[in-house]
Amino acid sequence: MLWTWPTMRYGNAWRDMGRLQREMDRLLGVSDRSGVAAESFPAVNIWTGEDDALLTAEIPGVDPGSLDVTVAHDTVTIRGNRETDALRDGETWLKRERGDGSFVRSFALPFQVDGDKVVAHCQKGILQVKLPRREADKPRTVTVHAG
Repeated sequence: MLWTWPTMRYGNAWRDMGRLQREMDRLLGVSDRSGVAAESFPAVNIWTGEDDALLTAEIPGVDPGSLDVTVAHDTVTIRGNRETDALRDGETWLKRERGDGSFVRSFALPFQVDGDKVVAHCQKGILQVKLPRREADKPRTVTVHAG
């Protein structure tokens, strides 16, 4: 088959490759918009300081009451479910990019967490989890004596 770059004899090669990529992404559960795998929902940021860590997660469309945040030692886990948009009789999807279903994400922190002091709240689709460091795991200053 004779190619004329960047088009092929029977169509535009770039358009056809883009269509193939979108179909493969759809089959493999990859987002059309960013190429981020479905396993990375929700998107998370984590900041650490000397005394604690702050985890924020984007959870639009998720009922905060259905979220489950657990902490064990140095690991925090977020579980939840985003409900499927129901179609009415006679309707079909024209475009569908938002994912749905259950999700689980776990993160290891560089210190042990005091599970009794963890605080979580959700506002405008953003989950915030404050993860305080256990007292026994905080750095200690040791006085050096001469002699």
